[in-house]
Parts: sequence; C-alpha cells; structure tokens
Amino acid sequence: MPITCSRYASFFKPSDFTSVPMGYEDILQRFFFIDCYFSKINRCMVKFTTTVSMSYRDPYSDPSHSSLPEALGQSEPFIEFQQNLSRVAKVDRPVLIVGERGTGKELAASRLHYLSARWDGPLVALNCSALAPSVLESELFGHESGSFTGANKRREGRFEAAKGGTLFLDEIGLIPMVIQEKILRAVEYRCFERVGGTESIRVDTRIIGATNADLRGLANSGKFKRDLLDRLSFEVLFLPPLRYREDDIMLLAQHFSARMAQELGRPDIPEFHPNAVRTLMNYEWPGNIRELKNVVERAVYRSESPLIEEIDLDPFQCPWEVLLDPSGSASDAAAAPQKNASVSEVKVVEKVVESSLTLAEGQCLTDAVRELELNAMKDALLQAQYHQGDAAKRLGLSYHQFRGLYRKYKEELDAAAPAQS
Repeated sequence: MPITCSRYASFFKPSDFTSVPMGYEDILQRFFFIDCYFSKINRCMVKFTTTVSMSYRDPYSDPSHSSLPEALGQSEPFIEFQQNLSRVAKVDRPVLIVGERGTGKELAASRLHYLSARWDGPLVALNCSALAPSVLESELFGHESGSFTGANKRREGRFEAAKGGTLFLDEIGLIPMVIQEKILRAVEYRCFERVGGTESIRVDTRIIGATNADLRGLANSGKFKRDLLDRLSFEVLFLPPLRYREDDIMLLAQHFSARMAQELGRPDIPEFHPNAVRTLMNYEWPGNIRELKNVVERAVYRSESPLIEEIDLDPFQCPWEVLLDPSGSASDAAAAPQKNASVSEVKVVEKVVESSLTLAEGQCLTDAVRELELNAMKDALLQAQYHQGDAAKRLGLSYHQFRGLYRKYKEELDAAAPAQS
C-alpha cells in the first residue's frame, strides 16, 4: 500500500494527510531513510524506512495549497545525494546546491529546510536572475519610505521575511557584485540596512544558494566575490543529472504518466511499450527531470490507449517539412534529419548518404542504419582498443551519446569483444 506522511511537528489529524496519486503501488521498489519530526514538545527526529515517494501537506499552510512535491528516485547517485543532503541539513550553515537546469535544485532546497532545525520557520525563495539589480536589492533587503520614486511606504525584504527560517537564492551566480557585498555583510554579521535606511536590522536566516554556473571560475575571473563564495560554501551539494540516474528514468516516467492520467480523468495506469522504454533510456535528457516530465505527459495526452507506444522528444518538428527536392538529391535528404534527429542519428544518416549505401533486397532502411551503426561502433572500439572514451571521439560523439548507442547494441558488441585473459 502507498504510504502518506506529514513531516511537520504537530499532532496529526486525518486532514493533515493527502492521498498518494494512483500508480504509486507500481513504484514502491526501493527504500531509503527519510528524516521526520513527530513531536513539537521534544522535536525528536525519527529515522524510519519508507518508500522513496511520499506526499504531504503543511498543516499550517493555506488549505488551498496542494501537497508539496517530494524527491523520487532509487539510483545510487540519487540515494547518495539525499544522504549528503540529510547530513548537512542538521548543521546551521550556508549550503550551495549546484546542478544543471531541471535537476530539482529548488526541491532540494525545500528538503534541506524541512529537515533542519528551522523547519517550522519560513522558507523564502527568490530567483535572482529574474530581477534588475536595483529591484533585486530592494527585494532582498527591503526599502524605507521615500528611498526612491514609487517607494511610498516601508517594505520588508526577503531577508526579514525569512527571519528564523531559510532564504533560498536561486541563480546566485547572476547577482551583481555591488549586491554581493551587502549579502556578504548580512551573512557574516547577520545585519543589514534597508535601501535608503540607516537603521541596522538584525536577522537570523540560513542561506541556501543554487546555481548551474561555475562559481569558482567566476570568482577567479573577478565576477563573483571570493569572500562571499567562501562564506556560502560550507557544503557544496552536486545534484546528479538525469543521464547519470539511469535507474530513475523509468521510475520517474511511470510517476509522471500516472499523474497525467489522473489529471486527464483516465481510469487506467499507463504502461510503456518496449520501444518507448528504449527511446526514453537512450536519450541524454539535457533538460533533465523537467524535460522528462514534459515528454512523458505529452506522450500520455496524445495516446488513445493506456499503452504508450510513441515518444516525441522534439515537439517543434514540423510535419510538413520537405525532405527531398524535386530531383531527389541526397544533399537535402542528409540536411533534413539534422533538424529532427539526435546528434548520433544525424551522423549515421550522413554516413549512409556519403557511402551511397545500397539496400539489399527486402532490407528496410531501419535495418540498414542499424547495421551501419553497429559496424561503426565495432570498428571504433577495435581501433581504440576498446577504450570507450577514445571510441566516442573517433565517431565524433560525446561520451554519453556513445554510451546510449553502446547500450542499444550491448549484446552484439560484447559478443564481438575479445575475451579477457
């Protein structure tokens, strides 16, 4: 049975719990430790073994708010990240979360907050890339009445709003240097002045920063204050990209498909055809979990049956694109796939065109491309003495593109490899 849990320190009532969306019975595969707080009196933290997926509702929040999302995964990189996050959550120091777009940095910051001793304080978030420098300073530190045109009354900033809790600064690498100075003082001395004010405001706030930029490189080039970086990097947590979480791809896909089916009012839980599974597993997911969610939800919405057979990785592909000119020349045929296919597929099609591959009688293009890919992989591995990184370079592929093809033909390639002595 699915498990529902509230991790807030309060007396539990039935209304504090939310139902787990359908489909969760199929993904209760792996267990890990979740830190929860059960008593407001002693704030005893209990570790217990439960499923990787939970939903909960903050009993102190507005009842109109839906349940907050919970991290979901079973791969080793995911479990290791969650363990590191749980460990540093209990230490009242700044933390930096580094990860690519779509990996769930805000979700990780939320978990950090609710596993900390500040769990019952406010969690205030601010995307630093969305505001102009002048507006950003006012948002962070507030302003006094008359400090600038339009400032008709005093306004508290995010630092004051997060007093006793956590301030999450997303895209922290884009904060202008002049504002970094003021943040450094607030972190170092726990005090600041509002814009246009002289009164020193004391505040007790934990800072969590998130970025997908190389902050150390920015500091070396003078674009980020090294002193601030030193103060914020008590611990640096690196979110694993989805391409390193192969065991989580189908787990997440099943989760998102079940949610989408429920939203569409469909009674059956979607299932994925083996070809759809292969497509999902072989893709690199540059947009990570956010991209996977969009792809899966689109596939469920388009499918007329519970069995998902087609996965559209590129919704911008134009169905009326001309692949061949009237003369049927091969140049246009080679150019067209570059707009619609993956990098590895483009290279294969280019090689098909360049080699003027002739299809055997009864052989389809898919089989011919498969044969060409497999032979190219075998030749590259042989020339690279089965060093996959070198083989990838010989094919003009990234390592992860190469690994995707390798998984596709693993049985044939392993059979062709020389026996290890």
